[in-house]
Order: sequence, then structure tokens, then C-alpha cells
Amino acid sequence: MKKILNDPYAYAEETLQGLCRAYPQYYRLAPDTTRVITRPDGPVQGKVGIVSGGGSGHLPIFTGYVGPGFLDAVACGDVFASPSADEMATAMRSANGGAGVLRLYGNYGGDIMNFDMAGDFVEMDGIEATTVLLADDVASASLAEREKRRGVAGMVLTFKIAGAAADAGLDLSGVTSVAQKAADGCRTMGVALSSCTVPQAGKPTFSIGDDEMEIGMGIHGEPGVKRGKLRPANEIADALLDPILADLSLPRGERVTVLVNSLGATPVEELFILFNRVADRLEDAGISIAHPLVGRYATSMEMAGASLTLLPLDGELEKYLTAPAACAFWKV
Repeated sequence: MKKILNDPYAYAEETLQGLCRAYPQYYRLAPDTTRVITRPDGPVQGKVGIVSGGGSGHLPIFTGYVGPGFLDAVACGDVFASPSADEMATAMRSANGGAGVLRLYGNYGGDIMNFDMAGDFVEMDGIEATTVLLADDVASASLAEREKRRGVAGMVLTFKIAGAAADAGLDLSGVTSVAQKAADGCRTMGVALSSCTVPQAGKPTFSIGDDEMEIGMGIHGEPGVKRGKLRPANEIADALLDPILADLSLPRGERVTVLVNSLGATPVEELFILFNRVADRLEDAGISIAHPLVGRYATSMEMAGASLTLLPLDGELEKYLTAPAACAFWKV
């Protein structure tokens, strides 16, 4: 294992400290914590607070999307491990400006259990809270069992839309409704070309041959749906796009946003090769692309590979997706 580390067990804390010192205009650690990031100007009084959380190792997802027009606070666990219920409750309290808090996070057992406990904690403080779970990973369950799917890169789009709705002044019910609509629309498929190495483990999370790829692998190395020889980029793009289109059944004339995301090690140049093929396919299907995103948005340490996310847009979702926002990892 070659990594730039001091202590593998201090990975999360030292990352968060460095992030906050690099971008003090966007991020600060909540008082008396090492794992809760908030806006430096928060909580914003009268605005619905948006909170997320999850394991470290996926930057910029979770940690990096705190800021105006985005999340108000996040709780960060160890690499690929859920934050504690206490840390999640601290994030919720830090985000509460008196209008309630939306918990917006991925469909993982540890996160659900701890956020539920955190909700019980803050309820005693009189903080009203709602929940939207992201379950956009098409590979992890069939459409009939969609509630079992994992939450992956589609979370980024939903964070953005929910944050903009909160900034626009919608109440907790309204923000929750918009976030749920975005979450329901997102579909994602990923492909892994190599493993990552969790610092505390010191060895690759899984084994894959130098000439192999695995379609549908999760961002923690969860098994995919098909492993085979590495194929040309256009065939990989088709393998990601086909199940998404089958799941969404989009009519001609539909408008979607497209997110092509690096899992960490894959360079942006290769993402554009994938996007080029996706754009051709959608154009042929009579589907237009609005506000595409290509880059590192939800990573898995240094894993090589990519994910593709589609979100059908209506006027409301597009308005919030393109509304102003400010954080270190968002350019639209």
C-alpha cells in the first residue's frame, strides 16, 4: 500500500481538518467535534436545514457539498463506516435554524439506524425532522424492489436540488417533497476497473484482474452484476446506460441531466469519452441533455472506474438544479 498518511486511524480527522483549513469560507468543524462539518455562517435562521452524512473516503460527496444552496451540515464516519448517532444529532442541531431539518442520505443500514436514533435525540430539543433516502443504484436491486437499492452518485444532484429549494424559502414539507421527487428520478450504474485500499485495512478491498472490469459494483466494493474482460469505452457506456434507460422508460422529447462521475482514479479525459457515447445514444433516442456534469463528484478512494447517473427534469427540478450555490466542489 502506498498512501500519503501519518496515522491510518487519523485519516478521517486529518482530512476534515485540512479541508476546513483550505476552504474556511465554506467549511468549519462544529464546536467540540472532529467529524461534523457545518457552514461557517450557519445555522441560517428561518431556513430549512439540510443534513447528510456517511463514511469518509467518498470526497467530495457528503463533506464537500456544504454551503449556501447546498447542505447545511454533515456528519462523517471513518472510511466506509457510518458516523455515530451523536455526530448525526450534532449535525442536525448545527443545521437547525428553527424551520426544521431534512435528513438526506444514502440507503445504507448503519446510516439509517444512526440517523433514526439522532432524530430521537433532537426531537427532545423540539427540532422537527423529515427524511429522504437516496436509492439510485440500479444494479443493487430490481425496479420492483427499488426500496432496497443503494444510494450512490445521484445523491449529489438531490443535495443540490434540496438545498436550492430550502434557500428559496420552501417550508420543511415543501423541501422534503422536492427532494423526494429528485431522489425518485435518479438512476445510476457504475463500473469498477480496480479496487481501492482502505487505509486501516492496508490491502485492496477486493481483487480484480488487470484485464477485467465489473459492471454494477458499489462504491464500497459491493459486488456488481457482471464481471468480464475490459471492453472499449463505447461498450462500457452502453453497459451503464442500457439498464438505466430500461428502468426509466423515457419517452422521446424527455429532458435529463447527466452525471458522469469518476470513482477516484479514472481521469476526467476518460469520463468525457464515456459522456461522448452517452450523448450520442440519448440524441438518437430523442432525449436532450441539460446541464451535464463530468468529473469527480462521488468517489471510492482511489478506485478506477466510473458511474453514470440520469435524472429526468421538469421545470421545478431544473430551476433548483441550476440555482446559485457555493462550495469548493460545484461549478454549475
